[in-house]
Amino acid sequence: MTSHPNRRTVLRATAALPLVAGGWLNRLARAAEPAPAWAPTTNRVRPGDPDWPSDAQWQQLRDAVGDALVAVRSPFAACAADAGTCGQLFKFPANPYALGDDVALTQSFGWVDAWTSSPSVYAVAARNSRDVAAAVDFARRHRLRLVVKGGGHSYQGTSNAADSLLVWTRRMHEIELHDAFVAAGCEGGAAPVRAVSVGAGAIWAQAYDAVTTRGGGYVQGGGCMTVGVAGLVQSGGFGSFSKAYGTAAGSLLEAEVVTADGQVRIANACTHPELFWGLKGGGGGALGVVTRLTLKVHELPERFGAVSLGVQAKSPAAFRRLVTLALDHYRERLMNPHWGEQMRFRPDNRLQVLMVFQGLDRSDAQAVWRPFLDAVAAAPDDFKLDAGPFAIVSTSARDFWAPNPIKRMLGFIAADDRPGAPPGNVFWPGDQAQAGQVLHGYQSAWLPAALLADDRRAALGDALFEASRHWTVALHFNKGLAGAPEAALAAARDTATNPAALTAFALAISGAEGPPAWPGIPGHAPDVTLGRRQAAAIAQAMDALRQVAPAPGAYVSESNYFEPDWQHAFWGANHARLAAAKQAWDPGGLFFTHHGVGSEAWSADGFRRAG
Repeated sequence: MTSHPNRRTVLRATAALPLVAGGWLNRLARAAEPAPAWAPTTNRVRPGDPDWPSDAQWQQLRDAVGDALVAVRSPFAACAADAGTCGQLFKFPANPYALGDDVALTQSFGWVDAWTSSPSVYAVAARNSRDVAAAVDFARRHRLRLVVKGGGHSYQGTSNAADSLLVWTRRMHEIELHDAFVAAGCEGGAAPVRAVSVGAGAIWAQAYDAVTTRGGGYVQGGGCMTVGVAGLVQSGGFGSFSKAYGTAAGSLLEAEVVTADGQVRIANACTHPELFWGLKGGGGGALGVVTRLTLKVHELPERFGAVSLGVQAKSPAAFRRLVTLALDHYRERLMNPHWGEQMRFRPDNRLQVLMVFQGLDRSDAQAVWRPFLDAVAAAPDDFKLDAGPFAIVSTSARDFWAPNPIKRMLGFIAADDRPGAPPGNVFWPGDQAQAGQVLHGYQSAWLPAALLADDRRAALGDALFEASRHWTVALHFNKGLAGAPEAALAAARDTATNPAALTAFALAISGAEGPPAWPGIPGHAPDVTLGRRQAAAIAQAMDALRQVAPAPGAYVSESNYFEPDWQHAFWGANHARLAAAKQAWDPGGLFFTHHGVGSEAWSADGFRRAG
């Protein structure tokens, strides 16, 4: 059973800052003024505390934001009181758009032994940066726990907290294309580029529709279409084609952000550069509330495509040989900008391939996979190609995310099933299982490309085979940037994301989840026993991989809630610089998230000062 580590009571990085060398520290001191000036030594307040805002004080916030201030009611509480209201809440599979449109809900309902989705007391359903600034200012002055939610996809539960004030950006979804964008303050020093400005509440389905389907360009975003744009960028942001275009954070040109002093600021490479750098992969909601992002638009290739196949090995020994075939094939033919997504290695001795490609046509992709398929066919006593879905398909890149009726009819995309829902409310069918899920366990680890060398690949194969004896392990090749072009690597290098991603050939992920559930509701409570058992199996699987990749680092958005050394796992050598930016822009720790930069200074729930 996984257990929560003891929380640190001292900011390790802050204590080390005087020892940190580098010109960036001096740049931060020059660029951050006027720094937000608040550093409370007292705890945050909850409803019922003497210092909780009075009705008159809440009215002052309502006067500032109008009907954007809403009282939040828990649908789980209503369900517990009246089981007749539970039907839609625990529908499986759930509708991710319906969850995203509910101020009280998050895309995941919780994580066994970690967190449970709990709505705020009040929310500001922000329409613009002024509403956000008013909420931030109110939370600071009244010592409230502040939460930020856009897409609500946080596996760590960072987009919800009981007894808090929520800044909800869902209504801020404007999208604007630019033919020749130059960041503010960079005029004369930067060449104009094609770009897109996106409101903090937009999701990637909306961004892809505007930029690709209607605009004929490409913006690097997330693989899941209902993930929020702002949260993904601030966490680094890997998508299906990151091996070609890098991270979403690497494409960020400028951000509008409300800082802890309630001021609206523009951050880019020329204006507040250290704040800007921290927003690029430093974690969602860690340094401020981002209200708008401007991202580079890349040239769209002619074709996108996908490969789907499965191979069943007929014995464990045969599966070990299949692991070797897969790793050899990846190293020789797939570790390049054309290929992304994943291979899954399962305990039932099955390999599942779910990959995408760009810049190739179908015949090119078939030629790439022919040697692997021939090797499988040449060993019928060991391997059998699945009789199920096997396909190598290619389509116009411009049509890849298009919500057309034919793709819906064939099941390539799924749609919001609510009456009157916009036709653009679509998502990949494979992502629907995440809607309303309760996580049982989840871990990730970057695997360095050096493991694919001739003298190390056998050990990697042994470790991957051993891991698969415990639980399914997926290698997400697009979430490791080894093999990416230098321009993409350079842009990712200039972000807060753990540098381990730059030299990794893949991010290994092992996870498990249950259907929508919530504690204390008969017939709908999480299966805690199963969850703990699966979490233990996941830990064993990932421990096997760490035998060949010690201290590999983990992707902050897809990681273990109980990560013991999260500062270095999430940010590596970048953590000290990120902690300095946090100290400059949010010295009082107004912006708190679980295992976010600076969270060591607070209790696990973010309400009490540590120490």
